[in-house]
Amino acid sequence: MGSSETSTQRIPPFMSLGSARAMATPSASLQSAIVRPHSVDNAVSRETVTDGVRNVMDSIDDSSPIARQLANETRRRERLVGRELPKPEGTRIFTVSNQKGGVGKTTTTVNIAAALASAGLNVLVIDIDPQGNASTALGIEHHADVDSIYDVLINDLPLKDVVAPCPDIPNLICAPATIHLAGAEIELVSLVAREQRLRRAIDVYAKEREKSGEGRLDFIFIDCPPSLGLLTVNAFCAASEVLIPIQCEYYALEGLSQLLKNIEMIQKHLNADLVVSTILLTMYDGRTNLAAQVASEVRQHFPDQVLSAVVPRSVRISEAPSYQQTVMTYDPSSSGALSYMEAAAEIAER
Repeated sequence: MGSSETSTQRIPPFMSLGSARAMATPSASLQSAIVRPHSVDNAVSRETVTDGVRNVMDSIDDSSPIARQLANETRRRERLVGRELPKPEGTRIFTVSNQKGGVGKTTTTVNIAAALASAGLNVLVIDIDPQGNASTALGIEHHADVDSIYDVLINDLPLKDVVAPCPDIPNLICAPATIHLAGAEIELVSLVAREQRLRRAIDVYAKEREKSGEGRLDFIFIDCPPSLGLLTVNAFCAASEVLIPIQCEYYALEGLSQLLKNIEMIQKHLNADLVVSTILLTMYDGRTNLAAQVASEVRQHFPDQVLSAVVPRSVRISEAPSYQQTVMTYDPSSSGALSYMEAAAEIAER
């Protein structure tokens, strides 16, 4: 799970050396703290540009908080430059779940998927939240007249008939959700093999892609509603890994134990292969002691699952969906985009 083949994909175009250099260039308000870098011609060699980024780093006066933050972000971007993301040996299927609402499930799903797809990996997002927020963020139509994941689960429509490409990012496709999913919990109750319907649909779709000569999917992310009903159970049965976003606040910790108990039940009765492989700390505010305490406690209890990357509170992340975009395309130079790129790279390399 997560081991690599010889073929690898490079980090997204916006993390090329040129753009990393551009991000390292300070704003006008910081001119007193930072020496302005020399311009770099596009034809300059990789080594020269890398040295240029380093020169900017060396000239930063970190005596002010803003300058220190800029220096830190520039170092992190430099580590991502030119990094190659390995293709997994088989399709990795993640369920992104947390029964508590507002912890960043949808935001995490679409931004990590976008980062991986931008690196050249084939990624599918399956939106099974009746609110359809993941579909909105990826710019996919999901009004009531559109064929959606509801038709796949209830009416046995093939998954290939509902997936649509993301207009902003190549290699990223999405199976949208519509308002019809709001009643799917009740309709699923009377159906045969109700917990396995999404899993079967994914298996059939994978075989159809192989038969038609399309590239194998490298990652599938299933965005769940903030509940533990039959839609979420379908997601758990279809996946091999669980990605849990945890907001750095007390209530998020309180709900985590209940989520883990439910996952344990799924492992025991429906999907023995399911593991909690990844935990991502979201909405982190470094100015508060509470956020640091929550982060420390989660890392202490789940040392192998918690990613090193931490997603901060970010206005850019919140703004992006209103433009039907992920933060990766809305503002790739933002701290939120940087954090999700780091998280995506960690997941791919595990």
